[in-house]
Amino acid sequence: MSDYFVYAIGAALVDTEIDVSDNDLDQLSIEKGMMTLVDEARQAEIKDHLSDKLSSANHACGGSAGNSVIAASQFGAPTYMSCLVANDEDGDIYITDLEACGVDHGFKSERRAGTTGKCLVLITPDAERSMNTFLGVSETLSVTEVNEAAICASTWVYLEGYLVTSPTGHAAALKTKQVAEANDTKIAVSFSDPGMVTFFRDNMNAMLEGGVDFVFCNEIEALEWAQTDNLDEAAERLKAICQSFVITRGADGAILYDGTSTHQVASEKVMAVNTNGAGDMFAGAFFYALWRGAAMLSACEFAAKAAGAVVCQAGPRLSLGATSALRDAYFSH
Repeated sequence: MSDYFVYAIGAALVDTEIDVSDNDLDQLSIEKGMMTLVDEARQAEIKDHLSDKLSSANHACGGSAGNSVIAASQFGAPTYMSCLVANDEDGDIYITDLEACGVDHGFKSERRAGTTGKCLVLITPDAERSMNTFLGVSETLSVTEVNEAAICASTWVYLEGYLVTSPTGHAAALKTKQVAEANDTKIAVSFSDPGMVTFFRDNMNAMLEGGVDFVFCNEIEALEWAQTDNLDEAAERLKAICQSFVITRGADGAILYDGTSTHQVASEKVMAVNTNGAGDMFAGAFFYALWRGAAMLSACEFAAKAAGAVVCQAGPRLSLGATSALRDAYFSH
């Protein structure tokens, strides 16, 4: 049996969630619903503009892959995270959080100088999240951080789409994929954000080259990747590069292709207040259900419930109590 069910690699970011108005986004020239890479000076400018809203800001350790393995681990699956944090306070916070959530990692006592990555997550009243990310040392994530032994000891590797933005991070993703292929570890890729598909198409396609076992994407990302406005056509094109996939559609549920059949998975109607981390939670819950031995359709249904729960609150993860209640309610029948 594998030591880990999921090995993930991605950017380690400390999130600051701030409730804003659409007018705030307009005044700051921030593209709604997208992840934009910025420098520290731009983050400081945004925070200065929103200074009156910072007192109620919510802080959490994030990053797409990190959120997903933390979710999977909190539900009960064994996970491992490869990432980079600096020798600073945010780095301390991040490692402590990973360990508290039961996620294994490769950090030793030595950490490099610099700044741990930070993400400003701006939440508008319609619950949409718009992210401005300073990668910090995560921009230099490289093949050095790829833990081949942990990959070989894992059932799945999970590659976040954000790795396409950094030359060294992209190389690390390709190395991870290569090691996984050589050791029969299954490979899942998340498109992560429409901008990753739009602006880094060649790098994204390089991560998919030769095929992968699973793709996580939302409707906008699927259409953008397939360069079509027809979702059925996008689904057919996805079948050419992966064994199975899920296309999440928010309140409209999800489309799952399990390698044989296509399923429409409904989502429960909820009052969303914050969509930050919904896709990450979906992937983490999906992996947990697979670890439990669930079929892909059942895993997708459980993932939809978990994503529906996380959008009803601030922050990208559920409390341990909520996690336990959701898990026990679904898997007790």
